[in-house]
Amino acid sequence: MDGRASEPDSQVPASRLANPTSTRTVLDRFGLATKKRLGQNFLVDDSVIARILDLAELGPADSVLEVGPGIGTLTIALLDHAGAVVSLEADRELERVLASTCADGADRFALVMGDALKATPATVGEALEGLERTEAPAHPTEFVSNLPYQVAATVLLRFLQTMPTISRAVVMVQAEVADRISASPGTKAYGAYTAKLALQGMVTGRFEVGPGCFMPPPHVNSAVVRIDRHAPVGPGGACLTPEQVAATASVIDAAFAQRRKTIRNSMSSSGFDKAALDVAFEESGIDAGCRAETLPCEAFVGLALALGGNGRGDGATSGKGSGV
Repeated sequence: MDGRASEPDSQVPASRLANPTSTRTVLDRFGLATKKRLGQNFLVDDSVIARILDLAELGPADSVLEVGPGIGTLTIALLDHAGAVVSLEADRELERVLASTCADGADRFALVMGDALKATPATVGEALEGLERTEAPAHPTEFVSNLPYQVAATVLLRFLQTMPTISRAVVMVQAEVADRISASPGTKAYGAYTAKLALQGMVTGRFEVGPGCFMPPPHVNSAVVRIDRHAPVGPGGACLTPEQVAATASVIDAAFAQRRKTIRNSMSSSGFDKAALDVAFEESGIDAGCRAETLPCEAFVGLALALGGNGRGDGATSGKGSGV
């Protein structure tokens, strides 16, 4: 077995570029080669595209944000189903390629060249507003991408944190990253990244993608995950304010900063006042001697609120981030 997804039901391809012959033709026409530094592995299995579209459930009222369109293999399929697509691409050599492969949907397609990690809601909104013909909103409603491996985890979390209009994300990432995204408390893959992502949404779908679905084949397995956004809520069901969400993220970072320590010791080492922590642990019903990886996201929300909602104890400095 080469790890390819099962064949789609329809004989009509989801993307005319999602096969080795068409991909090679485009690369040769423009004199291009894959670039390892940009994580370029071109998807050449149309059944994977079809399954991504099934998970995304796109319609004319959707404006899709995509990162790393490459030669447009997924992009042209998105344009067939969504009202508008804005793609962020770091490789300037691909600008002319995308102008060609996405020409049929040019009036609904916006390309922004540059680092996706520097993209802002304003950047994306301006690109969508500049489209000539579309009834889709000038803000992203879905995030659908075959993400570059190097930035996949960071981009996913950042976009969900900073672009609240995104209601759903369907992204292809390394299988290891997918494990972290969907991990349960108490498992090895569960960490600060998982808990912070759970503040924004929940995993509602996943399927595996083997190396044989790409050209060239990567040395890792991949997976597509779907995350549906939900409003962050507190223990009583009330929606959290942006400040409370940020406070919870700070608490999570501090709790996981030193995984081998108890949550009390890890957080106090990150600058939280021990006396304030003890009061907050009792109020939120958390055992101060437990480790962070045993707690669900809801427990960190309760702890942050017990600490005053600002993620800090009396006299504490802000907790150091543990990254993603």
